[in-house]
Amino acid sequence: MRMKKALSVFLSLLCILLYHTTTAYALPADPAPETEEEETAVVETNLIPNWPTGPELNAEAAILMDADSGIILYAKNIHKHMYPASTTKMMTALLAAEHCKMEETVTFSHDAVFSLEQGSSNIGIDPGQSMPMVECLYGLMVASANEVANAVAEHVAGSIDEFAKMMNGRAKELGLKDTHYTNANGLFDEEHYTSAYDLAVVANAFFENEYLSRIGNTPSYHFEATKTQPDDFYVRNKHKLISGEIPYEGIKGGKTGYTSEAGETLVTMAEQKGLRLICVILNEVSPDQFNDTVRLFDYGFGSFARVKVADHETGYTIAGNEFFPTSIDILGSSERMLSLNTEDSIVMPKNITFDNLTSKLDYDTEASNDAAYIDYYYHGVYLGHGTINYLTEQDTKELIKNGVLPIRDNGPEKNEKNEQKPIFINIVSVVYYVLGFGAAVVFISFVYAIIVNYNLFESIKRRRALRKKRRRGNDLTF
Repeated sequence: MRMKKALSVFLSLLCILLYHTTTAYALPADPAPETEEEETAVVETNLIPNWPTGPELNAEAAILMDADSGIILYAKNIHKHMYPASTTKMMTALLAAEHCKMEETVTFSHDAVFSLEQGSSNIGIDPGQSMPMVECLYGLMVASANEVANAVAEHVAGSIDEFAKMMNGRAKELGLKDTHYTNANGLFDEEHYTSAYDLAVVANAFFENEYLSRIGNTPSYHFEATKTQPDDFYVRNKHKLISGEIPYEGIKGGKTGYTSEAGETLVTMAEQKGLRLICVILNEVSPDQFNDTVRLFDYGFGSFARVKVADHETGYTIAGNEFFPTSIDILGSSERMLSLNTEDSIVMPKNITFDNLTSKLDYDTEASNDAAYIDYYYHGVYLGHGTINYLTEQDTKELIKNGVLPIRDNGPEKNEKNEQKPIFINIVSVVYYVLGFGAAVVFISFVYAIIVNYNLFESIKRRRALRKKRRRGNDLTF
């Protein structure tokens, strides 16, 4: 009995020990280190000191860009290679508009219609049917029809492969570095990718075309039956901010996209308070692509403002012409003087002032009327520039009449890295100084000559008097 009791106690203790041992090993382990993807999913703009804090989004990549300047207001994974899905059709429409007339007839081939994967977005066009290019663009942007994208590609370039080459060529022209196209509709292909930044640049080019911008902001479209396309039907835009399902002020258009590999993708433009903003969302879960877009627009319009440079610039005082080549007449008037462009503006956070910015002069200008740019930065982030323009002859006369002074340097305190700004030489002032100096030299020379000549005359008189005196002395000797 004692042995049984001892064995029972031993077994009980062993069970308790095993219980606590297994429980200890079952406690949550330390959090696993973040993966590389999680490490890059940070909102980069939130790392800028004193920059307005942007919202945390579940989207894998997102950007908010000012359309007029290209300034980035919000950035999350903006250069990561992503699948664009049907947002690809913005580039397809852009090339169609740039290379075709709207009344051109597009005929649908067998390959254009039947090369699609089953269930992909379409409007049911049959091979051999045709429609004007303008209706094809509505089919692309409103219905997101894949067979329409194929037909447009074949019409523009002769084949889808050749059209993809055109797309990549246009991407290069736009300066895109994270984009490669293999088709016109955006259906999945591992070699068909873009980035949030590149897609925003494409969208900006798209919206610069007023005709495309209007098509891209169409809630619904009516396809009427014709001899070459016998069906009469309506299509509705799935972009909820365009259709009005999610009301938002100032929507200018956009494009939806979805594949299982890409997730939900969305491009949208909106305009409020003097700002035109482009929002791109990549790899989100429906319907958060629309919610993310609204949050980013609220952030952008609420946290940033467009500011005219000429109303705030005090580091440079604009007046006459200095340093730059100019033609000056003898009266001192100039045909090429300088002035700060009064229409130039930058986009800056509302929580900082113009004095918080740094600036530097950039002489690498393209327009013949531009003398230089004043580039503005905040903690190294480019915010835009003001342009120093050569003035017309009439503007120059007005400046001279009003006694305008040349550009002055007010010190290095606003200049990045405390570098000295160039101090220009006023050509008019130099001419005046040279003429004044020359006149002074002539006057001094004249006075000197008078003095010298006066002394010479006195010397001649003394010599003549001495000669007369000597002659009288000689006469007395006789």
